[in-house]
Amino acid sequence: MSVAAEVDFLDLRIEGMTCASCVARVERALLKVPGVESATVNLATETATVVAAGDVREAAIAAIHEAGYEASMKEAEKPVAPPAGIDRGTLELAAASILTAPLVVPMVAGLFGAHWMLPAWLQWLLATPVQFVVGARFYRAAWKALAARAGNMDLLVAIGTTAAYGLSVYLALAEDTAHLYFEASAVVITLVRAGKWLEERAKRQTTEAIRALSALRPETARVLRDGAERVVPVAAVRVGDLVVVLPGDRVPVDGEVTEGRSHVDESLVTGEGLPVAKSPGSRITGGSVNAEGRLVARTVAVGAESTLARIIRAVESAQAAKAPIQRLVDRVSEIFVPAVVAVALVTVLAWGLGTGNWEAAILNAVAVLVIACPCALGLATPTAVMAGTGVAARHGILIKDAEALEIAHRARVVAFDKTGTLTQGKPSLVEVVAQGIAREEALRLAAAVQRGSTHPLARAVLEAAARESVPVAAATDLRTAAGRGVEATIEARRIAVASRHWAGELAVRDMEAQEAEASRLASRGLTVSWLVETAPNAQVLALLAFGDAVKPQSAAAVARLRALGLRTVLVTGDNRGAAEAAGRGLGIDEVHAEVLPEDKAAVVARLREMHGTVAMVGDGINDAPALAAADIGVAMGTGTDVAMHTAGITLMRGDPSLVADALDISRRTHAKIWQNLFWAFAYNVVGMPLAALGMLSPVIAGAAMALSSVSVVSNALLLARWKAPGDRR
Repeated sequence: MSVAAEVDFLDLRIEGMTCASCVARVERALLKVPGVESATVNLATETATVVAAGDVREAAIAAIHEAGYEASMKEAEKPVAPPAGIDRGTLELAAASILTAPLVVPMVAGLFGAHWMLPAWLQWLLATPVQFVVGARFYRAAWKALAARAGNMDLLVAIGTTAAYGLSVYLALAEDTAHLYFEASAVVITLVRAGKWLEERAKRQTTEAIRALSALRPETARVLRDGAERVVPVAAVRVGDLVVVLPGDRVPVDGEVTEGRSHVDESLVTGEGLPVAKSPGSRITGGSVNAEGRLVARTVAVGAESTLARIIRAVESAQAAKAPIQRLVDRVSEIFVPAVVAVALVTVLAWGLGTGNWEAAILNAVAVLVIACPCALGLATPTAVMAGTGVAARHGILIKDAEALEIAHRARVVAFDKTGTLTQGKPSLVEVVAQGIAREEALRLAAAVQRGSTHPLARAVLEAAARESVPVAAATDLRTAAGRGVEATIEARRIAVASRHWAGELAVRDMEAQEAEASRLASRGLTVSWLVETAPNAQVLALLAFGDAVKPQSAAAVARLRALGLRTVLVTGDNRGAAEAAGRGLGIDEVHAEVLPEDKAAVVARLREMHGTVAMVGDGINDAPALAAADIGVAMGTGTDVAMHTAGITLMRGDPSLVADALDISRRTHAKIWQNLFWAFAYNVVGMPLAALGMLSPVIAGAAMALSSVSVVSNALLLARWKAPGDRR
């Protein structure tokens, strides 16, 4: 019997990529490795994510090396920090600028009528270090590209600047010192290096969210052991350890408070603006800051399983993922470099054969090669995705991947679950209307049936029984019907807490007599459950009415979504009266009530057919099918892990207004992607013909190429200025 190979996920850091064509080449190299099922390469983060059957680490790294790049395993939980001090790139740029400046001065002076030039030997002396020392990286990368029978930005720069430099050397040896172009080759290399330097600085800002989250990890924790407080490394803390958090300290681990009261600032973890009160039983999250009181908490999660670590992984995953539109860009870039070389050759031949001026022909071809570098194309999408997911994370919104970010902007309908999503999710038993038995007896039976359930309504019944000191009877043969109710045997009777429909299916008699009372309770916005005896007598024993307060942000959240032009829908298993009352109070457009968990996905499918792309918002296990069926699932971070794993977007706090924030960020990010792609293509569409026609010098072409990369990254960084409506001043 064969055993399926274990699926392995590799995160690799790649050095040497410069443009979109590099991305395509690395992906092709990885996909050729036996066992690799998929490979996604991101130029902005300089990483690759590989899914493979079995261990292919060494083979994958070797394949990348053979393609002309350096690769290594990405170290877990250690995001790359900005370099300290002056790095080599800065020194090389400074040297190139100093050497190039004297070459540019005569060119600038010529604009003002001054005609003078440096001696040919001095121009050569200044340009040569720029060409072969500062520009050495272009030659190395170009050679690797040629060895791999591919093209990239470096190949275009190397060919173009070498042509200008070589032509100048030839003319200098021929003693034609009136037409030298050393300044063109030196300026192009200096400008390209300046553009890459600015680009690297800007790209580091797009990963600011990761570094800010990583900085929240304390190095040490204060642990109670053997009755004494000991300071130990956070890595030494284990689940179950008691951790002491003093006022002003950052919480080192996820835990549950066992002693003390305080307020905790969770703004950098969940986006919650105000400090949150904590007392015994409250959960605290690693990375948050304790305000005024001493807290003792029992550790519930450490290391990779902590909330902060999961957030960082989610943001890294989203930033490394490739948006669907980027795949189109990658396909274009594969044929882009060969096409540019072909255009440059045509330019040389057309000018040379047509005019006989081979100097002008070479310079025009150089301009074509330089301006057409596809750096901006490769950066347009990933930088916008990184900036969008980063600003979302700072506001308590976790976006699973770039595809979720891209799809969310198309949402036309937002469907909400009710309990725990628009309401507090903590219902209380408001009223018990008994039929033929005492109220206390009804509560005793209901509590016995609900004892084994974790449903919010079950907890409300048990809390009411405990509050009123009602003894809970023993129950056996428990049967749970999802979305319908619970049935059990109590003292030789079959008792059920059921929905109206299930009670009818159980053939309970004389339900019509209680319909008016049930309708009255539902019209008040209360959720009604039926306490019935199914055997030996099928009869109604009582009506249980539950109230669940609407979250204070819910009405404003719905209003914001409607202002964005979205249709709002309530999809709930609650009875129709309570659901419609809640819908009216919140201003929701459409209400679907008494929907079973397995039927919520069908409702989502109908909404998609009628209105278009659907976003589903929920928090419970019963919402998971609907979250998966929706075009984009949005889970409340206060809900279940099942819901969060199913959803494409997770809201780190139970605030429904974050739904509008997430969709707004998605829309703005999508707009930035298209703006960036427009500018990236515009530079080439406009610049290449001008260069081929001799209307752009290599110097201007180099400046335009450098500006194109810087402009798309800078445009993406504008997303970092996004603020939620409540934060705007």
